[in-house]
Amino acid sequence: MRLVVGGDHAGYPLKRKMVEMLRSWGHDVTDVGTHSQDPVDFPDIAEELCEMIRTGQAERGIMICGTGVGASIAANKFPGIRAALCHDIYCAHQSVEHDDANVMCLGAWVVGEKLAYDLVQAYLNARHSQENEFQRRVAKLAEIEKRYGGA
Repeated sequence: MRLVVGGDHAGYPLKRKMVEMLRSWGHDVTDVGTHSQDPVDFPDIAEELCEMIRTGQAERGIMICGTGVGASIAANKFPGIRAALCHDIYCAHQSVEHDDANVMCLGAWVVGEKLAYDLVQAYLNARHSQENEFQRRVAKLAEIEKRYGGA
């Protein structure tokens, strides 16, 4: 899968390990930074990550900051992006199955490395349900974006 991964300085140590792991699993990974623990602003990283998904350069994204909250807020500002903050396995796969999430946000201070790997695996293995109720709801999300100038 073509993936884009990004994170701020708080997420950097986990992001670095995550990129290595994803590549070892055979994914095509673009790392949009940050590349150190020097302070950066997560909205800048989120914008680059989301633009790659919006333009088809990546199928899904993973954004890592301290709690995952800021990353999720930032990513959800972009039309066509459905970012989910996931700190448990159930939400990791259901965010895709029911809500067609295309960005997973993780909190490096909240989840450990091993749980993060399991969360990402659940997210990447999940597929959006073709059942009418879930298709209808995701379509309604797109309509909301259009009504409020997001798309």
